[in-house]
Amino acid sequence: MILGDIIISQEEIRIRTAALALEIEAAIPDGNLHVVITLKGGLFFGADLIRALGREVTIGFVSASSYGGGTISTGKVLLKINGASEITGRHVLIIEDIIDTGKTLEAVLGAIQEQAPASVRTAALIDKPLRRETSIDADFIGFQVKNVFLVGYGLDYAEKFRELPDIHSFMQ
Repeated sequence: MILGDIIISQEEIRIRTAALALEIEAAIPDGNLHVVITLKGGLFFGADLIRALGREVTIGFVSASSYGGGTISTGKVLLKINGASEITGRHVLIIEDIIDTGKTLEAVLGAIQEQAPASVRTAALIDKPLRRETSIDADFIGFQVKNVFLVGYGLDYAEKFRELPDIHSFMQ
């Protein structure tokens, strides 16, 4: 296991998160915002983005997994939703750490839409469009990156490296 170069610095993340918050505030109507954070990777970005929004929100969580202990998606997404019953008729923002194949976001979006929200928007810190296996894209993107495995700032390899403040490349 080799921790590589910093791909996105802590400072770059902070600046882009603040800019995303402004974009989101301009796009989502005032009132009744429910944020759904995809765990575990989206926790760091989600907390920082919510604080940058500076507006009252309620929070729910989706536990989504498709990697297991490796660096390649299994293609099968397992979901556990907490707080979805609170979203009927409300504006919802799904916060994701990374869009890779797109299957996780597609599954989360489908599960949320079944609850009849007023609107659903999606925000992802990182987008890897070269890896996409679905036609899904996020409404708000922090950074587009090439096809490299990343760790840090919530992103992990086998539950390790989430605590790093910067995002690094990683080689197994």
